[in-house]
Amino acid sequence: MALIDLIKHKKMIWHRGLFGSLILMFLMSVVYVSVGEVFISPLSEWTTFEQQLIFQLRLPRLLSAIVIGAALALSGAVLQVLLGNVLAEPGVLGISGGASVVMALLLIFFPSFATPAWLMLAAIIGALLFTLILITISKTMRLTTSRLLLVGVALGILSSSVLTWFFYFSDDFNLRLLMYWLMGSIGGASWYQHILTLIMLPVMIWMCLQGGTLDKLMTGELHAQQMGVDVDKDRWKLIVAIAVLVGGAVALGGVIGFVGLVVPHLVRLMFGCENRYLLPLSTFAGASLVLISDLIARTALSAAELPLGVVTTTIGAPIFIWMLVRNHDPS
Repeated sequence: MALIDLIKHKKMIWHRGLFGSLILMFLMSVVYVSVGEVFISPLSEWTTFEQQLIFQLRLPRLLSAIVIGAALALSGAVLQVLLGNVLAEPGVLGISGGASVVMALLLIFFPSFATPAWLMLAAIIGALLFTLILITISKTMRLTTSRLLLVGVALGILSSSVLTWFFYFSDDFNLRLLMYWLMGSIGGASWYQHILTLIMLPVMIWMCLQGGTLDKLMTGELHAQQMGVDVDKDRWKLIVAIAVLVGGAVALGGVIGFVGLVVPHLVRLMFGCENRYLLPLSTFAGASLVLISDLIARTALSAAELPLGVVTTTIGAPIFIWMLVRNHDPS
């Protein structure tokens, strides 16, 4: 009876967490749409100007923040299980940088194909390539956490150096776009860009349903196979899904770091490691974090707007340092 009561208690905590994260995301969405240079009360009747401001500017940006935050947090949570490393994250490991490199290649050498669909495809290819490199190195060389992080950081530095070279071969317009992606921003969000959301949404729903498979993978490949998991097939599906989500997030808002690191880790500390609950909760919490960060980015300064990536990095970097220190083994 004690075990049954404990299981029921844990489920109740997870359900409260999911409900609470949904409420937080909804409340933040209301605040996000209302607050700006022009405050719009959600309870009053909107003027024609206020309606245009909401439906043409704030709602597309709101949706971008939700999708990017959800995609990055979910990708981080799954990537940490695949690599067996709680410090894994698309930005830290250079995956977002890889997506940016291939997008920049398309932008510079094939500018006529620089449409949202082609840019997302290029970002997915770059994210997939860097993810495959990391997972191959991790599995074949059996790297420790610290060495895997160093490899990921090195890949990120490599992608940054390649992008720096691109600066010298870009015109003014392309240069501004490259800087936009590197700093991370959703200031130019539009409804047309959300063609990408139609692709990313079913991928996120599918990935949230893979918690049971990931729980089995956490027990080890041999045990997972004995429990009926096709390890290689499922791993490849998850790798492709991560590439789609990270590529889509980069195409929508550029390189936005630390969301996939901070959110899953804090959720694990608060609620535990059961992935069937962790994945949807990380998704909603990630969306809320990016909403809060972008609200700060566009309201902190009266005469300008901060890059979203700068705000998330400011929040995430101290937590990342704390995680490194917390996981340090003096021996």
